[in-house]
Amino acid sequence: MSTMKEGLFLAPMAGVTNSIFRRICREKGADILTTEFVSADGIMHRNARTRSYVEFTPGERPMGVQLFGGDPGRLAEAAKQVIDWVRPDFIDINFGCPVNKVVCRHGGSSLLRDCPQLERVAIAVVKACDPIPVTAKIRTGWDERSINATETARILEAAGIRRLAVHGRTRAQGYSGCADWDVIAAVASSVSIPVIGNGDIGDGATALLRRQSGVQGLMIGRAAMTNPWIFSEIKAALAGEAFTPPSLKERWGLVRRHCVEEITGRSDELIAMQGMRSRLMAYTRGMPGARPLRSHLSLVSSLMQLDDLIASHLMEFPEGKLEQFK
Repeated sequence: MSTMKEGLFLAPMAGVTNSIFRRICREKGADILTTEFVSADGIMHRNARTRSYVEFTPGERPMGVQLFGGDPGRLAEAAKQVIDWVRPDFIDINFGCPVNKVVCRHGGSSLLRDCPQLERVAIAVVKACDPIPVTAKIRTGWDERSINATETARILEAAGIRRLAVHGRTRAQGYSGCADWDVIAAVASSVSIPVIGNGDIGDGATALLRRQSGVQGLMIGRAAMTNPWIFSEIKAALAGEAFTPPSLKERWGLVRRHCVEEITGRSDELIAMQGMRSRLMAYTRGMPGARPLRSHLSLVSSLMQLDDLIASHLMEFPEGKLEQFK
């Protein structure tokens, strides 16, 4: 199936990977997209906010919807409703989120401590979704004393999960420290389903190295937030081709376009620009003079203000030299 192919994946990220950003990353080379995670309870209520999380455009396919929850029956019913609602190409189960408000509801990485319940959840969702494929994302374990990714992977494969993404950190690590690609490699060699590696892939050279771990694909998360061109860079590296990074002017052009599309989508310029502040600051990584620029972007409230900042920044740095995204 087309959704099961290997390639470059955009990691689902709460508050980041909405339809607008997903389409930007697709243009830059992301092969497979997934919504930010949605709770089973939210799906059952079918409110407007939940609808905005799961809807997508035809151009985003192959497209998955990621769900989280700890109750097998409720998550299975939510998955069936999502399939009826938006017809995704696959359903993805989040067994990796480390955030407290998710873990305390027995979702995300909480289930890495309870493999029998994780198995029950996976079996229920797979059965409910048939013939739509179900995938999953996990971490290496709950903490460094309970690294159980290979065990979890085998359980999920037996339960009918069709593809597995592995973030190379424990729940206790959150997003700190380094991703353990030795564990990811061990998972890839322990199951026959495709394994997608995730963690600390920030450039083409690193992607080339990580592909040697036996994974069938790579998932990019935080690096894409600051530099959507990373997908183009990785594809060039995998093909043995040179990559020309974007100029400062090109980078600002994408940033402005992102804001315009958010304003159009929300129909409220102030709310859209306030919501974009953290995204704008992330985009400045690698730009010259980024620190003072971020202080201004943290207060931006209109497209006109952004245009003024862009104009003054390009005037200050006319050569448009970008530092490495590190």
